[in-house]
Amino acid sequence: MSLGVAGGWHMQALLGSLGRLARSPFATALTLLVIALALALPAALRLFVINAQAASGNFANAVDVSVYLKTDVPLAKAQQLAQAAMARHDVATVTLIPADQGLEDFRRYSGFGDALAALKDNPLPHVLHVRPRAEDSSAAALESLRRYFGAWPEVDLVQVDSQWVMRFNAILEVLRRLLMIAAALLGVGVLAVIGNTVRLEIAGRRAEIEVTKLVGGSNAFVRRPFLYAGVLYGLGGALLAWGIIATIVAVLGEPVASLARLYGSRYVLQGLPREEVGILVGAGALLGWLGAWVSAARHLRSIEPRA
Repeated sequence: MSLGVAGGWHMQALLGSLGRLARSPFATALTLLVIALALALPAALRLFVINAQAASGNFANAVDVSVYLKTDVPLAKAQQLAQAAMARHDVATVTLIPADQGLEDFRRYSGFGDALAALKDNPLPHVLHVRPRAEDSSAAALESLRRYFGAWPEVDLVQVDSQWVMRFNAILEVLRRLLMIAAALLGVGVLAVIGNTVRLEIAGRRAEIEVTKLVGGSNAFVRRPFLYAGVLYGLGGALLAWGIIATIVAVLGEPVASLARLYGSRYVLQGLPREEVGILVGAGALLGWLGAWVSAARHLRSIEPRA
């Protein structure tokens, strides 16, 4: 029976909070808009990081190690070396580019076809393009791979194309840290907005709170509807922020797709994944509850019924 009574009190507090928000639509809408903008900014930055990784094909993990063999190494030996490289646990793929194919590609794309036709011998070596596994693409792992291939007597040069990957990873790391800083700062802003809104509501209902305490209502009982109001503000702001992000994606979707087609890509702008939406909504509700609790706990202690 006590559980039913407690559930009824919670439902009454929830419905009462909804009713008070609905009776002040303009003020409620402004508060929700401020909360939504504060939540939408870090969500938009997170979405930018997601789309940057998707647009690049996650090429941060696409590190190539180019192994140039000596010009006197025969093709059969190059094929054996490719098989030996593929046997390593940290190697994902190995592509052998024979010297003849390399010269043909260079003749086709360099624009020096007539000049190359005058060559009697092929000056290019066989080349192994080694793709490490994604989890073995760190600087230390790449250096270990470079030393391994460099120790082969048939190898003339090992080139690790990692500098641009490190730069891209550094840019992504900066963006991630900016995201964390923005989320923290704007989260504090959401707490302040909800806390101040609850404070004003407490001040407006001071007489009602005094009467409730006079008849035996505890601080926890009086605080309950304000907590529900904070959660509703947080949830509403998070859902509105999701709507803002979805609108931005819808508006920019076609221009981004058109730009991608000009570069021969079929890239489509992505919206927030489902798990990211869940995090956004959960963060909004949590910030709403926390802001309301801090504000209510602080201000309700100062309100006591007059003797």
